[in-house]
Amino acid sequence: MPLAAQHWIAPAWGGPEQWRLVGTTVPDPGPGEITVRVRAAGMNPADRKHVAAPRPGAALPVPIGYEVSGEIVAIGPETRIGSGEARVGDEVIAFRVQGGYASALTMPAEKAFRKPAPLSHAEAANLLLAGTTAAEMLERVQAQSGDTILLHGASGAVGVMVLQLAALRGVRVIGTASEAGAERVRRFGGIPIAYGPGLLDRVRALDLPVNAALDAVGTDEAVDVSLALVDDLARIVTIAAPGRAAEHGFLSIAGSQPASAEFRDGIRGELARLADEGLLEVPLARTYPLADAVEATLFLAEQHPGGKLALLP
Repeated sequence: MPLAAQHWIAPAWGGPEQWRLVGTTVPDPGPGEITVRVRAAGMNPADRKHVAAPRPGAALPVPIGYEVSGEIVAIGPETRIGSGEARVGDEVIAFRVQGGYASALTMPAEKAFRKPAPLSHAEAANLLLAGTTAAEMLERVQAQSGDTILLHGASGAVGVMVLQLAALRGVRVIGTASEAGAERVRRFGGIPIAYGPGLLDRVRALDLPVNAALDAVGTDEAVDVSLALVDDLARIVTIAAPGRAAEHGFLSIAGSQPASAEFRDGIRGELARLADEGLLEVPLARTYPLADAVEATLFLAEQHPGGKLALLP
């Protein structure tokens, strides 16, 4: 029987002030699908960015949100989830869904993985987008044991994931951060360094060879310092400065790129396993009721939360 739910939609292109929370009927799952009661929806800058202006493949009204944690309430016939067999009542996480800002949704079962037990729903709902992005950044620059990398934006959500995954690879990280974020960088094994004027000199003063640079902020400072320190352009990657990457010939990645999407889909199960073994944390700053999605989105865009945000239906 179809399930009544609420979900957030963008009825027009533009800012979150015009988003609407509306009632909907969640369809029963067919073969290869599951229906999930959402316990937490992860929040990411892409949620806002992707409904700010028209883009190929998206039609209004656009359901908002890409990442959830919850429990299975229905399973289509002969269906397995991304991590294997599943039953009604199992707790799962899912990434690259459409319409995660919801109380329930039906989705392709291959997008769902068993929820890591050590994480709360609010934490688990924020694992995969940041985690897969961080994993791809490290993979693209071929970070390996013994390397030292410079990470711009080390105290942010993607940065914290890079720090943890780099530590598991035996990679040392010099991480740029504000004074407030320095302790977070230190906690996850990085060497904090203040961004701002003089960054290049401060990095050089550490007297450590910088083998690769990862940019999660997109500032000219981040790009210029990376280019000054790393000669091999194949070992510089950005997720936030595609124009500079095209200009100078280094790597720019995004989930919309086919190669990036393929890699990120392929690494989901590994990240869930690492989190289930207690090897990955998701720092959480705040949670909001589902009804306060607009307020939460504006806070995410205008502030430095110091961790992830989640919506709780």
